[in-house]
Amino acid sequence: MKLRRTTSLALVVVLPMLAVACSHAPPPPSLTRNLTLAELEQAVRFKNPSTVTIVTLANQYLASGRDADGHAYFCERSTQIPDRAAFRAFCGVFQVRMSSTVPLLKRVDWVKDGMAKLDQAAETDGLSRYLRGAVAAELPSRFGRGQQAVEDLQWVLGQPKAFPPGLRRATYVGLGHAYRTLGRTEESKQALSLAGTDSAPLVTDFSVNARDGFRFTPPGLVEVAPGIQVARGFDFADIGFVVTGDQVVAIDAGTSEANARAALDALRKLTDKPLRTVLVTHSHWDHIGGLKAFLGPDTQVIAQANYAQEIAIANRGGAPFRWFFGDNTPGPLELHPTRLIDHPESLTLGGTRFRLYPAHGGETADALLIELPDSGVVFVGDAFMPYFGAPFDAEGSVEGLLDTITLLRSLHPKLLIHGHTPLTENFTVRALEPLEIGLRAVYRDTLSSLHDGLPLGEALGRNLVPAELEPYPDVIPAFLLMRENAIKRLYLQLTGYWKSDREGMEVFTQKDEAAALDLVADGDPERLARAGTSLNTRGDFAMALRVADLGLAAHPSTPSLVAVRARALEGLRAKYQLNPFKLIIYSEAARTGLAPPP
Repeated sequence: MKLRRTTSLALVVVLPMLAVACSHAPPPPSLTRNLTLAELEQAVRFKNPSTVTIVTLANQYLASGRDADGHAYFCERSTQIPDRAAFRAFCGVFQVRMSSTVPLLKRVDWVKDGMAKLDQAAETDGLSRYLRGAVAAELPSRFGRGQQAVEDLQWVLGQPKAFPPGLRRATYVGLGHAYRTLGRTEESKQALSLAGTDSAPLVTDFSVNARDGFRFTPPGLVEVAPGIQVARGFDFADIGFVVTGDQVVAIDAGTSEANARAALDALRKLTDKPLRTVLVTHSHWDHIGGLKAFLGPDTQVIAQANYAQEIAIANRGGAPFRWFFGDNTPGPLELHPTRLIDHPESLTLGGTRFRLYPAHGGETADALLIELPDSGVVFVGDAFMPYFGAPFDAEGSVEGLLDTITLLRSLHPKLLIHGHTPLTENFTVRALEPLEIGLRAVYRDTLSSLHDGLPLGEALGRNLVPAELEPYPDVIPAFLLMRENAIKRLYLQLTGYWKSDREGMEVFTQKDEAAALDLVADGDPERLARAGTSLNTRGDFAMALRVADLGLAAHPSTPSLVAVRARALEGLRAKYQLNPFKLIIYSEAARTGLAPPP
C-alpha cells in the first residue's frame, strides 16, 4: 500500500457524527467569499496538485459544512483524473456525509456507494485508508463497518512516520466510536480518554492554552545534520545548537529562561561542552526572551546591527494577545550583544566555520542569516514567517523577503532551518525559486491594484494563484500561507489611513456599531441571534462572530448570542487550525485550549 508522508500542513478534520437517520437541507450559500477556499479550488485544478493542497481544500469544505460542494468538486476531479486516489476518497467522504439530504428510501444505497469509492481508494493510498476508517467509525452497526474501522484506524496508529501526530486525536475519537458500535465499551472509553474528547477535535500538531502558550510540536531534539541539533516544542520558537570542537553555539534562545533551560537540559544528555556563543537571528520575543539561561561570564552574544530598531518596535507596541506565550509573556525586551554584524562576516568557533549575513528579511529589519558552509545548513530565523512581521506590529517587508531569497539562492544551501518547525518543513531549499516566482507575481498584481484604486478586499480576490506556479504543485501550500498576508502588508505600507473605499475616514467604536446594529434589529437580541445562527450555518463564522460581539455589547450575557459566539469561534478554530496566529487568537477569544497530541 502506498503511503504519502503528510506534513503539519496535510491535516484533515475528523469527520463529525454522520446524520443518517433524518433528512436535513444543505446549508444556504455563504454571504462572504471564502478566499482560502477559492485559492485552493483553483490550485487543485492545476496539473498534479500536491496531496497537502488536496487535503487542505477538503478541510475547508469540512470546516464550513459545505458537504455538497465538496462532493461535487471531488467527484468531478475523480472523474477527470481517475487514478488519483485522494480525489476518489474525498468524493466518497462527502457523499457519505451528505447522506442526510438524500430521500430515506435511497439513503442506504447512497452510503454504500460512497463507501465503495473509499474502498477503491484505500486499496492503494494510506491517506484514503485513514479516511475510510474515520467514516466507517461513524456508521450505524447495520452497515457492518465497525471492525473495518478499528483495523484501519489501528493501522494508522501503527504508522507514526507517515501521519502527523495531531491526527492521532481524530484517530482515537474514531476508534472510540467504532468500539462503541461493536459493543466494546471499555475499549471505547480508553480510546476516547486518549483523545481527550468524544467529539470532533482539531487535528493539527499544535497545542495552546492560557498557561503554556502555543507550541508547534511536542518537545524534542532533532539532529538535522552531524553536530547540529534543533530543539523543537520547548517554546514558541525552535532553538538551534551547534556542537563544535570545544563549545556549544546556540542559535536563538526562546521566549523564557525556563523554556530555554529545558531545551539546554535536553542537549546536556548528548554533550557537556560549555555554551560560549549565542547567535541571534532577530530580536523578537520568542527568540531572545530566554537568553539568561544561556549566559555565562564569557558568553558572547552576536546580533545584527539593526537589533535596537526591532527592540524599539516590539517594546512600543507589544503583543496584544497573551495566549501566544501564556505565563511566559515577556515584559520589555532587552538585548545586550557583545558583537554586532553589519556586513557579511566569517568566524570559526571550535573549529567549525560560520558565515553571517545581515538581511532586512521578510519579518524584521535585523535578520541575521547563519550559514555553516561545511555542512550546507543555513539558519534563516523567521525571514519566511508568512505574516511578514507580527500582524499587530508595524514591521515586515515583502521586498525584504524577495532580497533574502535571492541571497539564499546564491549560497546554494542543502538545508534551511527556520525558527519554527512548520516553516522548516514547508519552506525548503526546493521552494525558493518557485516561491520567488509566485511572490513577485503577487507583488506586481498588488501594485496594479493599488494603482487602479481597488479596495483591499477586491485586491485579495484577484489572481488567486498565479499560473506561473502550476509547474510547482508542492510549493503551492507554502505560497498560499503567504499570499494574503503579503497583499495586506503591502496595502498597509503603501497607502494612507484613508482608503479608496472610505475606510478610515470616519472611525466608530464597538459601542457605536453595536447601537446601529441594534437599531436595525429593533432592539431585539433574538433577531441578532437568528442572523448570527444563519451566518454560522452558511459557514460565515467571522461575520457571525462580529454580529455576536456587537449584539453582546448591546445586550450583555444574552444566552442565544453567547451560543452564536461560541459556535462561530468553534468554526473559526477548525477553519484556521493550520494558521497558528489565527488559531491562537480565536482560541484565546473562546477560552478553549488545545492539548498536545496524544
